[in-house]
Amino acid sequence: MYEWITLVSSWTIPLMIVFIPLYAAFRKVPVYETFIEGAKDGFGTAINIIPHLVGMMVAISMFRASGAMDMLASLISPLFNRLGIPSEVLPLGLLRPLTGAGSLAFTTELIKTYGPDSMIGRIASTIQGSTDTTLYVLTVYFGAVGIKKSRYALKVGLFSDFVGFAAAIIICLFVFG
Repeated sequence: MYEWITLVSSWTIPLMIVFIPLYAAFRKVPVYETFIEGAKDGFGTAINIIPHLVGMMVAISMFRASGAMDMLASLISPLFNRLGIPSEVLPLGLLRPLTGAGSLAFTTELIKTYGPDSMIGRIASTIQGSTDTTLYVLTVYFGAVGIKKSRYALKVGLFSDFVGFAAAIIICLFVFG
């Protein structure tokens, strides 16, 4: 099973990079012109989301600098240790809904420390790929299009992050354990 997963993951992105432009050309879509048009629209969107992005970055920095994240992780880690789950991945589960760059940096440190083929490295990589930066998405994307009522989206997003976090741990322990 491990060899099959490795083969599929090695070829998925390269095949998509080749398939999408070829399919567009086959459908007579002007690929380059369409790309340029999308880039122009994206630039305007980037300008509109800068205030929301700055606000979110300040909030995340305050959460981490205040020690609240470390305190929360220290409260939950005994439960993880009791369940046989590496507690080293817990801060990643707390960081991931907040910041993509911060969680990627933390994942990188875990992989440097424990190795990419360790259980901690595999769980961290799977968490990184199966969860999202929910608060970032809500702040930036909803702010860009002017959505004000995001209460239910926040609940669903954080719940899906929790499910992705738990599923990543369970699947890694099952497949690689």
